[in-house]
Amino acid sequence: MSWFAKIYLSLFILLGSVYSHKTYENTVFVPAQEEVSFKMSLSKSTLGINERIRVDFVMNKDGDNFEPPSFEGFRVVMGPSQSISSSWVNGVRSFSKTFSYTIAPIEKGRFKIGQARIEIDGEIYKTNTEMVTVTDAVKKPSEEMTAEDIANESLHLVAEVSKENPYLNEKVTVVYKLYVGSDISVTNFRAIDNPTFNNFWNQDIPVTQYTFQSGFYNGKAAQFVVLKRVVLYPQKTGKLTLEPLVLDITAEVPTNRRDFFGGRLYAQTNKTVTAGKRSIQVRPLPEQGKPASFNGAVGSFDFFVKSSKNILNANESLQATVEVTGTGNLKLFSLPELKLPAALEVYEPEFKEKVTSNISGMKGKISNEYTVIPAFKGKYPIPEVTFSYFDPSLEKYISLQSKPILINVIEGPLPSSESTANNPVLNPVVEKQQIVSQNEGFGFIKTKTKLQAKNLRPFFNSSVYWMWWLLPLLIIPISVIFSRKRRALKEDKSGQISKKAQRLAKKFLSEAKAAQNNKEVFYIALEKGLQLYAKGKLRIKTADFNKENLQIVFNQKNIDPETVKQFILLLTHCEAARYSPFTSVEINADYSLAVHTISQLDSQL
Repeated sequence: MSWFAKIYLSLFILLGSVYSHKTYENTVFVPAQEEVSFKMSLSKSTLGINERIRVDFVMNKDGDNFEPPSFEGFRVVMGPSQSISSSWVNGVRSFSKTFSYTIAPIEKGRFKIGQARIEIDGEIYKTNTEMVTVTDAVKKPSEEMTAEDIANESLHLVAEVSKENPYLNEKVTVVYKLYVGSDISVTNFRAIDNPTFNNFWNQDIPVTQYTFQSGFYNGKAAQFVVLKRVVLYPQKTGKLTLEPLVLDITAEVPTNRRDFFGGRLYAQTNKTVTAGKRSIQVRPLPEQGKPASFNGAVGSFDFFVKSSKNILNANESLQATVEVTGTGNLKLFSLPELKLPAALEVYEPEFKEKVTSNISGMKGKISNEYTVIPAFKGKYPIPEVTFSYFDPSLEKYISLQSKPILINVIEGPLPSSESTANNPVLNPVVEKQQIVSQNEGFGFIKTKTKLQAKNLRPFFNSSVYWMWWLLPLLIIPISVIFSRKRRALKEDKSGQISKKAQRLAKKFLSEAKAAQNNKEVFYIALEKGLQLYAKGKLRIKTADFNKENLQIVFNQKNIDPETVKQFILLLTHCEAARYSPFTSVEINADYSLAVHTISQLDSQL
């Protein structure tokens, strides 16, 4: 190429560049409008039933009113967690917003994860749907296991039942133990569902300190802690089911990550554990050899009948006590009655109970204390009393008999002949006397009469006549005065009854009042007071004492429904207080309600 051609080409290129600069130097380049994107992505589409997947909902522009799908067939373990990413590259903005969920399958099968919705710039956008297949459990190397996987393998709640084939009213203990792997630690737990123990008399034995002990679970060494202990007495024969205890547990599990110094890092996770349902088969008590004096006592007992004094004067009082001591269902049977001679005045017995419940069952004593007052001089026997119980360890009935007691009344009036005749102790031999008929005992009818006329004054205008006229006028004010007196007497009597009822209520609830600062002791004493009152007043046997029977008996006695409702509510509070927190305000309110309710019941009864 000639030098002239080279100069011409260079000049052309230079002029082209100048023209190009002048044409675009004031132009601003605007990128094309980016299309809105809203998508769902899964960490995996096939997983075992013991695995979890992560679901991400990603959008390239911020929006509002996000609505996730229902996740049918799965439960949400974590989420939603939210993350936002925004950056500028060569003047171009990049934006991403993500909602993330971790979900776990609840059964095997093929499931569809539905669409999520969000509103962006006033428009509704929906994600795609995805199919997920859930297979049998898969085994994973420990380095691939998540914190939830480790917790699943290391936390187990077990209900240990002392006896699965007890007799009716025989003690059964249930101990709930949490087995924990050696490489994790439990930081907290709470009850989601407490068992109700239907058809059992039950007593919760509080665990005062949670201490880990060494043990074995499925043949492997593990540590365990006792979380709950319950003593049960079955009240029905046949197959009975124990509802499960369900707990939510917070645990710290090791991860594969290390800190700066090489120590292992721990992750916190929550797990729901359950002890599962347990069943026991309750045997009826044998009919063969059952004595007539048997009244439902099961255990091992001693029996006594004793008197506070054997020698006294007439109109002095003594205390005759029927007492049972030992271990067994002490709160679930009635004591034998004491039969005394008719010549003695006997008051309704006062029931006393000193029973403690621990992991070994009920232990202590119960008694009926009779106040007896002799009216006459003489000797009065307290006959033998028989008490029978069934010993489940020996599998046989045992009968105990008290010794007879003779009460000697040394001073006082002698009984009348009629009383003496009816009392074989005071007068064992009654001699017959010959009855002689005498004619002087008959009067004859007179056959002759002597009538005399009397001077009668006329009735009209007589004093009797005017008295009959004035009598109605006198009756009216007398009736008014009488009705007022009667009303005042009735009100005074009602007031006396009300005061008496208040004293009776406070007597039954005295133990509860003294324990108002201790929730467990207060509600045990409150329940005991309510039971003692109902059993004594309504003649309900301990074995028949339940809310349904109480409702029936109250209805039969025409008790006000509101009063009945209050009484049942108090019993419900006593049961709930074993598992739920109650404040001092609620405790005081329950005590006041109990005093008021027993007073109302006593007045109506």
